[in-house]
Amino acid sequence: MLHKNSKSKTDQVQIISVEELVPKEHILRKINKYIDFDFIYDLVEDKYSLDNGRPSIDPVVLMKIIFIQYLFNIRSIRQTIKEIEVNIAYRWFLGYDFYDKIPHFTTFSQNYRRRFKDTDIFENIFQNILNQALEQGFVDEKIQFVDPTHVKAHANRHKNKKVTIEKKARRYQAQLDKEIAQEREENGKKPLKEKEDKETQTIAQSTTDPESGLFHKGEHKEVFAYCVETSCDKNGWILAYKSFPGNLHDSTTFLPFYEEKLKKMKPQKIVMDAGYKIPAIAQTLIDDKILPVFPYTRQKRNLQIENPYYKREYIYDEYYDCYICPQGKLLNYKTTDREGYRQYKSDINECKNCPNIDRCTHSKNKQKVITRHIWQDYLDITEEYRYTNQGKKEYARRKETIERQFGSAKEYHSFRYTNMKGKAKMDMKAALTFACLNMKKLALMMYRMDPNKEIFTRLFAKIHKKFEILLNLIKISKPRKKFLGLSSL
Repeated sequence: MLHKNSKSKTDQVQIISVEELVPKEHILRKINKYIDFDFIYDLVEDKYSLDNGRPSIDPVVLMKIIFIQYLFNIRSIRQTIKEIEVNIAYRWFLGYDFYDKIPHFTTFSQNYRRRFKDTDIFENIFQNILNQALEQGFVDEKIQFVDPTHVKAHANRHKNKKVTIEKKARRYQAQLDKEIAQEREENGKKPLKEKEDKETQTIAQSTTDPESGLFHKGEHKEVFAYCVETSCDKNGWILAYKSFPGNLHDSTTFLPFYEEKLKKMKPQKIVMDAGYKIPAIAQTLIDDKILPVFPYTRQKRNLQIENPYYKREYIYDEYYDCYICPQGKLLNYKTTDREGYRQYKSDINECKNCPNIDRCTHSKNKQKVITRHIWQDYLDITEEYRYTNQGKKEYARRKETIERQFGSAKEYHSFRYTNMKGKAKMDMKAALTFACLNMKKLALMMYRMDPNKEIFTRLFAKIHKKFEILLNLIKISKPRKKFLGLSSL
């Protein structure tokens, strides 16, 4: 039957507390119960005056306002304050009653500018939340999954200028140059001449956010973005992060990220995608007694040659340091170039009369050249592990760990883009986003393990009731048992 309310009841006076209005199963109740936020006082103590000035907003309340923004995917701090004004659960989480005045939306930005800018407070907040999960034994740092995600910058693609910058030296370049020089000397080759002019490159730099980088991948349109290198464990706990301009390749950003964040954790294995599969990364990790887990990568071939030989069809003889072609001919070592690749060349006289020369090379002098990096042995170790069942299982877990965390961060926590400018604020956004992901995970896991929660009480009551029914069945007469099929009782 259709029913219409005859009058509104919204103006009735009720005697009720904020506590009673917040649902028992609300996520903020779990976070407030199981997460300890008192560490924030220690982090900010040296940033406030302890004996003079006006009383400040409670630092924990100030940070909780930001947690609300990141937890519930609110687009700005201004909108967050509006939501807190009308949301009882948010007021309860902050410790406010019906009549307490909510801080102005500029409060956090002013505190950031005056107190938190150029500090590591947000990194420490992330680390403290992670430490609470570590203390509970939920986190396993032995195997880590590393991948970058790109966050669209607050910058117009069309507002840019062309700038020429000097190419930065690769972190491993000094060691590579040393080993190249040593190998050339052992093989009687002259040392390579030092480059007189430093290498430069021209890039598009945003005039809105110069610290971002122009990112383009696949069919996506070009955008200015940041690249956030991230690591998580097998259970999906975010362990570390670091922001870079979006125009840098994965293999370029990994080594700084590893040296600063991952190396001190001493993981046993690091699982990465094909973008990281370069000799320098394999060499760095294996020398540090860490096993890189890489995927299969299809070998490149010359598309101009019909039915060409793959490189894997040329057998490398480690003892004699040479390659053997499919026709049984040798390709001997000739030199090592500036990039660290050894060059192996065939005998021109033998290749001229080869019936399969068209499948091998189209060079004018009919000579086949194969290159092998001086650190290729490290990649060979990772290839051997890739074929094992354990290696296949570990790489398959990427989609269940790091990729799932990126999906959650972008879909539910506004990590697709940033409305702030500069790398420092991008680091702040990453720290708060990942802290909230870990915070939710920790609160839910602690809630499931809590023996005092109501769900356990209801479960035990059901079990007790079923046990009583079973006892009553045992006490019934034998004819009745036979009728019910319970003769065994």
